[in-house]
Amino acid sequence: MSDLVFADELPDPGPQTAAKLLDPWVVMIVDDDPAVHQVTQLVMAGFEFAGRHLEFLDAYSGSEARELLALRSDVALILLDVVMESDRAGLELVRYIREDLGNRHVRIVLRTGQPGQAPEEHVIKTYDINDYKEKTELTKRKLITVFYSALRSYRDIMIIEQSRRSLRRSIDAITRVYDSHNLRCFASAVLEQVAHVLGYEAQGLCASRVSAYAAAQMGGHLKVLAATSEYSRLLVDQEVDSLPESVRDALNRALRDQRSHFDDHHCVGYYRSSAGNESLLYMVFSEPVDADARELLEIFCANVALTYESLLLREEIQDSHHATVHILGEAVEQRARDGSWHVKRVSELAALLGQATGLTPTEVEFLRQAAPLHDVGKIGVPDQVLNKPGKLDAAEWEVMQGHARLGYELLSKSKHRILQLGATIAHEHHERWDGQGYPRGLAGEQVSLAGRIVAVADVLDSLVSQRCYKEPWALDDALDFMREQAGQRFDPQLVALLMERLDLVRALYERYPDR
Repeated sequence: MSDLVFADELPDPGPQTAAKLLDPWVVMIVDDDPAVHQVTQLVMAGFEFAGRHLEFLDAYSGSEARELLALRSDVALILLDVVMESDRAGLELVRYIREDLGNRHVRIVLRTGQPGQAPEEHVIKTYDINDYKEKTELTKRKLITVFYSALRSYRDIMIIEQSRRSLRRSIDAITRVYDSHNLRCFASAVLEQVAHVLGYEAQGLCASRVSAYAAAQMGGHLKVLAATSEYSRLLVDQEVDSLPESVRDALNRALRDQRSHFDDHHCVGYYRSSAGNESLLYMVFSEPVDADARELLEIFCANVALTYESLLLREEIQDSHHATVHILGEAVEQRARDGSWHVKRVSELAALLGQATGLTPTEVEFLRQAAPLHDVGKIGVPDQVLNKPGKLDAAEWEVMQGHARLGYELLSKSKHRILQLGATIAHEHHERWDGQGYPRGLAGEQVSLAGRIVAVADVLDSLVSQRCYKEPWALDDALDFMREQAGQRFDPQLVALLMERLDLVRALYERYPDR
């Protein structure tokens, strides 16, 4: 594994760059005195915490506040008067927020000009508020202190909440990280989790759309592997070019220099694996990031890159295996002098029926990959029998029937699941629903579902394909034959499912016509 390397800091983006990317803290003033609203906003003008300014919402009664809260879920702080349209309007609003809305996140500071109406000890004990202040004691300095304390508390609560959600996503996604596409879901969840753990306005990365994403350069093109909400659309590879120019410039610089770049609010991490693949991590923060946080991000970047590299290698091996299976199946068909799409169409028809019967996506894919092996046993059938243009005599027919058992014997030696399934299919795809098939005369559900499915797919496609002993049938004629033989040759339920999907069947034959 190569080490991450560092370069000089990025050009100064300006002190306001990070702040502009962040939504303001939403503060609601609930008071029936307009002067309280005006003075509070005047005193707090220009206030900033964690790179975010303030946005004020004004409500002049408890009922008006309820209407606003029904529309806004992003309120961080409520400055609440007690006595408004009634002596207990403020306290009733507290109970509504905590119990009816179930909002435990917003910080509530009770401000009263009549402390006798709501004694401090009783209110704090009875109601879920976060601070209690008499209006006469709220000087500018104390009001600023209240804002810092409340917003810091709200931020930390949201960090925990966002981390909990990201952890849930991570746990859910980790069970599905079996290919490079699903790696993106997992890596995106982990990226948010990592950012939240850092504590650098982590909730803003998701809720405030302060964004981060990771990308790996494969095949000369950047492919986004992880993204927070702002850049989630970039999980679609084709949209990478829609990056803001400043971001593209930062990534291109890191690629050109082959090293990481950092400043107080931005980082572009660069990693190059031993295989020569490059990965980048671009992040924006609301406040300066320390060395420990940078190190954690670099570890994340490197591990996502290596995981992606490993998954791509595994996918390449799997693709090679699948291609080998199809080549083997087609080789058998070529021996039979058949140049059609028979193997491919049987594979897709089997997958279509497998999905229709309720098989899981993994089971459907296994069926798709195993179906091309149904006639592999024909490699042991002599050419004079395999390619005889006329009807086979009894001895020749016995030889031909032996291909089912031979295919089973060849494939069953492997412990791989696809080849094991292929062995079953090879053995059973000439069995019949009525028990008159071969090689064992199995009937009904004695035949495996995979065997019954491929029996339908194989016969349908054999009918419409050119053979040395017959001309191809029209698709509609072949479908009529399948209907007639439902309950005799074929599982009637499978034939019914096939007929319910004729649009898909016809589309398949349009996509793979005889060559």
